[in-house]
Amino acid sequence: MGIAVRMVRCGGFSMRYFRFGQGARSMVILPGLSVQSVMGSADAVAQAYGTMAEDFTVTVFDRREELPAVYSVSEMAEDTARAMAELGMKDVCLFGASQGGMMAMLIAARHPELVGRLALGSTAARVDPERAGTLAGWVRLAEDGDAAGLYRSFGEAVYPVPVFAGLSDLLAEAAKTVTAEELARFAVLARGTEGFDASDEVPAIRCPVLALTASDDRVLGPDTAAEFERLFGGRVDFSLHVYDGYGHAAYDTAPDYREQLYRFFTAG
Repeated sequence: MGIAVRMVRCGGFSMRYFRFGQGARSMVILPGLSVQSVMGSADAVAQAYGTMAEDFTVTVFDRREELPAVYSVSEMAEDTARAMAELGMKDVCLFGASQGGMMAMLIAARHPELVGRLALGSTAARVDPERAGTLAGWVRLAEDGDAAGLYRSFGEAVYPVPVFAGLSDLLAEAAKTVTAEELARFAVLARGTEGFDASDEVPAIRCPVLALTASDDRVLGPDTAAEFERLFGGRVDFSLHVYDGYGHAAYDTAPDYREQLYRFFTAG
């Protein structure tokens, strides 16, 4: 039997999520942008993070179901914080990847009772205007209904060249299953990242922080490590690891990535 996708309702909106593991501690994963929802890959995610299952009960959240026409990362963070509180969560080990990492930073800064330890993967405290072109290109492809072009552009940006070459046929097949509704949803979510800047809020984060960045990140750029050093570098509870050769999607491609998360979340 596969992992069940559930729904939490928070007044004016609802949000899908799934859970796996039976550990006493709570871990939350906030995934990044994807052309199709990670909810359709629940079994694969549970398998990938299987090493966490004994020590943690892991919850993976989607974005809200009822998307407004304009939906900023700040609003995504607030909605997810409400969903976490509705489910009775507190002091969780929170891992956010890419856009999910942007949300995770804001949740930790604004709702410290929810987050005990914070891991940030391939993300940034702000989206440099010079890097916004990648996101804008994805939005144009989605709004033009070009699922094949979107999957190709997305894959080329997030994966290292050899990995993308091996996945290109699989991505092309996946593009054939994308619906118009999924493209419209992706466009709204991608636009929500444009202009993101949490630099003024990040210093309010008080829990231990691990940042996992990539020197060859072609989505957010190679300077995110330096930015995190500037924001957190003076703290003894901050640690930074820079991957080389694994691309923006190091959270999927680096073989020791989940081991890094496990060590951080079980320390102290």
